[in-house]
Amino acid sequence: MTIEVSRAQVLAYRWHVQQLDRPPGVAVDSADCDLLDLGVQNTGPDGAALALHVRGTPADTNGALALAWTLRGAPHCYRRTDLPRLAVATAPLSEADAAKRIFDANRPLKAAGIPTLDALRAVAHEMRDIVRAPTVKGDMSSQLTARMPEPYLRFCRPCNATHLYEMPFRLAALQAGLELRPNTSPPVLERIPGWRAKAYTHMGTDAEPRFDVIRGYLHFFGPSDPKAVAAYVDAPVRDVKAHWPSDAVEVAVDGVSRSALAADVDALLAPPLDRSVQLLGPYDPYLQLKDREILVSDPAKVKSMWPTLGRPGAIAVGGELVGEWRPRTSGRTLRVETTPWRALSKPERAEVEDRAAGLAEFRGVAFGGVTVAG
Repeated sequence: MTIEVSRAQVLAYRWHVQQLDRPPGVAVDSADCDLLDLGVQNTGPDGAALALHVRGTPADTNGALALAWTLRGAPHCYRRTDLPRLAVATAPLSEADAAKRIFDANRPLKAAGIPTLDALRAVAHEMRDIVRAPTVKGDMSSQLTARMPEPYLRFCRPCNATHLYEMPFRLAALQAGLELRPNTSPPVLERIPGWRAKAYTHMGTDAEPRFDVIRGYLHFFGPSDPKAVAAYVDAPVRDVKAHWPSDAVEVAVDGVSRSALAADVDALLAPPLDRSVQLLGPYDPYLQLKDREILVSDPAKVKSMWPTLGRPGAIAVGGELVGEWRPRTSGRTLRVETTPWRALSKPERAEVEDRAAGLAEFRGVAFGGVTVAG
């Protein structure tokens, strides 16, 4: 029998499993966040640090966390001790998957008869050899251009120069045992201490269940389907279906068939009770799911929340998005401008104020209050 759940239950489940109902001060160290198993994208002015902060996780003061380019070529934050396992988990599921993940970079490789995985191994080998000391991305790119043959290179109009395609560069870095130094722009790559793994010795299909990206998406963003998971991982739907967890069960979300991990069903069926308020950053993991229509059903609001450029943050109440927010800074003072989608109750407005003040404290600036746009 198919398990029936409502949209409200799905949002409450995601809110809880992503630990957004966890009060500040509960976590004792910066590695104490479940989402680090899948990775927390480090994009935007506040990046992964804010995503961890709103989940009650303290700042990383002892180097327990590390940054690496992984899924979709984006920088993600992980526990440093997990990096070798994550190099396996975030590797392609197949040769076809590897070809898809590097986009147009695969065309010249295919024309030259170079298998994609062989090409990525070659790039990783050279990157490892180049980075013997912390190396700025531009310097790395120049040295790679001098070392790699023509099928690996392209002419870049914005740079007016020839250099390595971007996605092979990014996807090979962790495989080469390289991490990104935090708070560097342009990025600085450096060797991960104690790294022993060889590039692409294992595929994503060899991942430990805890770090398997398909299982991770189903756990943190479920219930879902192969198409949404494939979009998140940047893998072909066929490969995702072939690697679909054997313990996934069918779940109908307001009549639409999806899948959830069997171990998550009890939590999914729990009644939605938490009504806590959060100000989520523009690239918070909660907003990185691919079935946006479950979060926001109004197409105009979807367009407003996820524009091509200049995303706002989200005001969320117990998993339900109820508006947008943007930071407005003047000198060393932060004001938070809000655009509610509905009337907020007095307790909700008070929590928005409290969260905005917490954001100012997080940024280390004075708090200038909350305003409503328009």
